Amino acid sequence: MQLLVYILMYPFIWFISILPFSLLYFLSDFICFWVYNVFGYRKDTVRKNLALTLPHLNTSERLAIERKFYTHMVDMFLEMIKTMNISDEEINKRFVITNIELIKEYENKGKSVILMCAHYASWEWLINIAKKMNYSSIGIYKKINNKYFDKLIRDIRKRLKAELVETKKTVSLMEYNQRNGIKAFYGFASDQSPQLSKAKYWDKFMGIEVPVYTGAEMLAKRLDMNMFFIRVRKVKRGYYEATIVPLVDNPRDYPDYEITSMFLREVEKQIYEAPEYYFWTHKRWKHSR
Repeated sequence: MQLLVYILMYPFIWFISILPFSLLYFLSDFICFWVYNVFGYRKDTVRKNLALTLPHLNTSERLAIERKFYTHMVDMFLEMIKTMNISDEEINKRFVITNIELIKEYENKGKSVILMCAHYASWEWLINIAKKMNYSSIGIYKKINNKYFDKLIRDIRKRLKAELVETKKTVSLMEYNQRNGIKAFYGFASDQSPQLSKAKYWDKFMGIEVPVYTGAEMLAKRLDMNMFFIRVRKVKRGYYEATIVPLVDNPRDYPDYEITSMFLREVEKQIYEAPEYYFWTHKRWKHSR
């Protein structure tokens, strides 16, 4: 069944990937109308999240953010598909890293690096940073249930010189690389909700106390890695800017969970500046205190 679904869907995915951007966004508007107005995909979750985290805004202001969010969400997923056939020149024009010279500085420090980011703006095109590095680039991700689509996603990332590793295999891979002197940048999107049974630390996120992921910080301390945050800004439709924000060079010098809290504060800054670009369909605050 998985193969059948893949065979049926792949021609449509490939067709989307070769569309010029003008037609891509025309299609995005059409899909968004059905997703938002007809099917109302996770609309209740989005409204609940916005009401919880942005109580200082009135209903009409939150509704405007909601509508912009759905347009952005569909754009982003079509942009992800477009990555299959986008040229280096095009993606470099549309996803600019404002201080790329810091990559070389981090590599010159001779330690592996953890990149922390959020599900904000375009975390899909953020993978383009891999081509700017001499180190290996490894993204931590949750495996897709359909093994054929999972392979497609990994192949797209490889095209951009990045490797994906499943969450459950992360620790063993990082320890192996450490033992064998393999330097790498490891990307962690750590702003979503962990399983409640595995929650080790709670912190306020957007004013609400929730369980948070701490794996990136703990691994950085165990393996003595530098850490930075990637702040992404949407300039206009189809164009983004990313800025490298140093977090810590010596994580062992910091009390447990302080770096995780620093990361959350950076994520909050992004959201408050332009909340329509955060991934509101996820039930981030379902375990709130």
